[in-house]
Amino acid sequence: MRYRPTALGYVDLDVSTALAWDRAQVQRLARHLGYLVIWPDLSSVLPLFDQVRAADVDAVVMPGPHHLGPLELNRVMDVADVETVLPRLSFARWSLVRHGQ
Repeated sequence: MRYRPTALGYVDLDVSTALAWDRAQVQRLARHLGYLVIWPDLSSVLPLFDQVRAADVDAVVMPGPHHLGPLELNRVMDVADVETVLPRLSFARWSLVRHGQ
């Protein structure tokens, strides 16, 4: 268990046009939100969902929603919150509690 909330910084290399800038913006937002940022292994062939689950982080912070497709976003939200820099959006992880049953 970590003593400080942790986020996985994620930048899709196929989408980013300024990798250093995107990483800096992700780092800045994560710090502002109180997260310690860790970065995924660039050589990993695992999908982002599996990397997030293995890293056991509280959130994924990325430059924008276009860095993640809707299906992968849905999967990631099963295990972590998602925060984007621009536009500034927050996607809360899916709740495990079912209401009305």
